[in-house]
Amino acid sequence: MALKIGQKAPDFSLPATGNKTISLSKDLQGQACILFFYPKDFTKGCTAEVCSFRNNYETFEIPVYGISKDSMESHEKFKKTHKLPYELLSDRSGKVCKQYGALMPIINMPKRVTYLLDSEHKIAAVFQDLFGAEKHIQKMIESMGKVVEK
Repeated sequence: MALKIGQKAPDFSLPATGNKTISLSKDLQGQACILFFYPKDFTKGCTAEVCSFRNNYETFEIPVYGISKDSMESHEKFKKTHKLPYELLSDRSGKVCKQYGALMPIINMPKRVTYLLDSEHKIAAVFQDLFGAEKHIQKMIESMGKVVEK
């Protein structure tokens, strides 16, 4: 089950593309951001989703991060292939996916869940739809006013 609006987002530190490590509490302190969890690099739905975030990247005005259980090697190729302007984070253990209610039980694969976090890292908006990848972007664009105007 996805986290609820108003709930504090769990802190994490994960390896990211560009040979970085991203920590919610340190690297994004005082910043709103979008975290989107997705099942797998190079699959049809996930490629559509990451490319939609890429195509709307300038609209967001805040950092955007994609998170899956794929390896850093896969993420680097995926990012390069699709010219993504944001970082992809690798949650190999699935621990962060689970904390965010974005892990499918039994098959242990990330669900498609997108969160908008405010500058205090409270959930400002959440959208979950496994098959409607482009809907995630539209939902976040519609929700941006709640966070950016604060």
